Amino acid sequence: MAAATSIKLDDTLKDRVQHLATARRRSSHWIMREAIAQYVEREEKREAFKQDAMRAWEEYQRTGLHLTLEEADAWLAKLEAGDDAEQPKCHV
Repeated sequence: MAAATSIKLDDTLKDRVQHLATARRRSSHWIMREAIAQYVEREEKREAFKQDAMRAWEEYQRTGLHLTLEEADAWLAKLEAGDDAEQPKCHV
């Protein structure tokens, strides 16, 4: 179920949205809804990435387990080359 909400746009932004809607043969409503949906999805992914990084940092601080830059870089180079390389073991 969709709920109606209002949003205030300045005249310049409103004109830009309308121009884009006309060019794309869509409604202004569709353009704004699509823009909001894409923004929210991108920001959710960004927040999830941030939370993953924070958990990894906390785990590293707790255990000291890590890979060096050189180890990670060599592993990624093998993957990029198409080799079936296993991730190196983390160490202290």
